[in-house]
Amino acid sequence: MSTVAAGSGDAALANADQNAAVGYNEAVVRLFTLAAMFWGIAAFLVGVVIALQLAYPALNLNEWTTFGRLRPLHTSAAVFAFGGNVLIGTSFYVVQRTCRARLFGGHDLALFLFWGYQIFIVLAGTSYLLGGSQSREYAEPEWYIDLWLTFIWVIYLVLYVGTIYRRREPHIYVANWFYLAFILTIAVLHIINNLAVPISWTSGKSYSLFSGVQDALIQWWYGHNAVGFFLTAGFLGIMYYFIPKRAERPIYSYRLSIIHFWALIFLYIWAGPHHLHYTALPDWAQILGMVFSVMLWMPSWGGMINGLMTLSGAWDKLRTDPVLRFLVAAVGFYGMSTFEGPVMSIKQVNALSHYTDWTIGHVHSGALGWVAFVSFGAIYFMVPKLWGRRDLYSNKLVSYHFWIATLGIVLYITAMWISGIMQGLMWRSYDELGFLKYRFVETVEAMHPYYVIRALGGILFLLGALLMVFNIWKTIRSGEPAGEIKQGETTQNDQSASPAPAAG
Repeated sequence: MSTVAAGSGDAALANADQNAAVGYNEAVVRLFTLAAMFWGIAAFLVGVVIALQLAYPALNLNEWTTFGRLRPLHTSAAVFAFGGNVLIGTSFYVVQRTCRARLFGGHDLALFLFWGYQIFIVLAGTSYLLGGSQSREYAEPEWYIDLWLTFIWVIYLVLYVGTIYRRREPHIYVANWFYLAFILTIAVLHIINNLAVPISWTSGKSYSLFSGVQDALIQWWYGHNAVGFFLTAGFLGIMYYFIPKRAERPIYSYRLSIIHFWALIFLYIWAGPHHLHYTALPDWAQILGMVFSVMLWMPSWGGMINGLMTLSGAWDKLRTDPVLRFLVAAVGFYGMSTFEGPVMSIKQVNALSHYTDWTIGHVHSGALGWVAFVSFGAIYFMVPKLWGRRDLYSNKLVSYHFWIATLGIVLYITAMWISGIMQGLMWRSYDELGFLKYRFVETVEAMHPYYVIRALGGILFLLGALLMVFNIWKTIRSGEPAGEIKQGETTQNDQSASPAPAAG
């Protein structure tokens, strides 16, 4: 397949950093980048704590720090605090460059979005610790926090669409398609899933407009598509911009990227019911979710192939560029997760995997291997440009981060795969008289060593992230200014220098 399938798409990417006169709003991107790292460390730390609580229940010290309250805090911090700040920050970085237009709305509106989103994160986190949530599958925060997020998300949409509207590049590069699909679909999911009536204007408690199996279906339509559009489509926008830029190669096939986009967004929206196999949900709906989930394998791997094959003619860069290594390894994890997911959606496989640690291993292979790794690669790429530095403080530290984090992921997901399959097999084991062979507590005891290994994997992942924070801090504080590059000299980042950081 041609490496240049659509010249206009490659032109949009090639021109991304070549118009310094535009005066991009990079101040807000810097803020979202710093916030992403802060909340990332918080999320990874809480994840280590709850992993240790499962291995050693005595660590559930009081009502505010029990697993039941820290688990939704960890999930929301990882997805919406870390992941959300990465997505908003990178989307503003990408849309300005691929559209060659300054961010719409001015600096003040962008700054309001930043602080408004951080307020949402703090309100949601403290709500979980105090025991306030809607007590549903994804432990959504209380109704007034949902209203605030809706308001903030509309501002995000206005800023993003306004920038595309005022673009100076006629072509809309495909990364912006993925970002826009993520923004629009998450808005729809959030509003419908959180339709609720508060018991009073002075109480955080509310009642959902849905009940019973209808509520379960709405929750998993939301839950699976939050994965599909927040954790997949948005981060594919990162992949489609940062891998070609870092590898200094055009995207492998622009036509394939468009097919990938439309197939993914059409199929993903139907896959949620596979989470409700063997429940009261009508069987036809369960089968529908399973069929669309299996079909998702094809567009997902089309995107993986497009990302990996972009390195054609540049594979040698992986030996010397650890930032590119993060981005490419992330695409590999994306391919693995999007194969495992459709397999687990098949009813016969789901009968073994559902409610077990196999699901936890699957989720974290995507969350740590795909989402976090592509985020790390994007942040490492952006930081020198955003702060006007020649390069990162230490590429060796980036390499250490990569291998420590990779080891952590391998320990984590293999422990959960083994634990989960063992768990499912023990639950369905019968003796010669037809009685269950194992008591539930025996399955818990058998999982203990794997929980310890999982906690160790999480600690290694956290350690790698701390190395990243140190590296970024040193880059910002004492990195060599980009202006000191001699004529004809290039850096390990990319050869087209970004505009000087805008004052905002």
